[in-house]
Amino acid sequence: MPSPPPARHLLRAKDLVDARFAESLTVDDMASAAGLSRAHFTRAFAATFGDSPHAYLQTRRLERAAAMLRDTDRSVADICMSVGLSSVGSFTTSFTKAFGKTPTAYRTSFPPAKAFVPVPTCVMRLYTRPAPTTRAARATLPKTAQAKTAQGKKTDDVAGS
Repeated sequence: MPSPPPARHLLRAKDLVDARFAESLTVDDMASAAGLSRAHFTRAFAATFGDSPHAYLQTRRLERAAAMLRDTDRSVADICMSVGLSSVGSFTTSFTKAFGKTPTAYRTSFPPAKAFVPVPTCVMRLYTRPAPTTRAARATLPKTAQAKTAQGKKTDDVAGS
């Protein structure tokens, strides 16, 4: 038997944490977003999602920190501050409990961020852009104009004609 969906007011608090995890959120802020008292909110949140509000907030911060450790070259202290934590020591302890490795060891277990070649947005747009004309406009163009792609190359279907 499926469980009932979580109440909307609890989802508002969860959404608040997901969107603003890097800010200094308190349980009172989350309870106010849900429109409940602090004690009732804490009990209802834990019963619904299986974690206390503070544990959920901490998990979001650590997940974001792990992603930043994998994908960037930023320092551990900088990542700690950018996810809303203020103590590098506490961050290291919490991270090690959650992921089984220190942040530095976690980072070294992945390829360095320099290994990923960044592709400029303008290049991505150029090669993922659809043809310059719509299908209706292409039907009115002469056959030689239809054969070119956005990069000016001839397509296979018209190249033989």
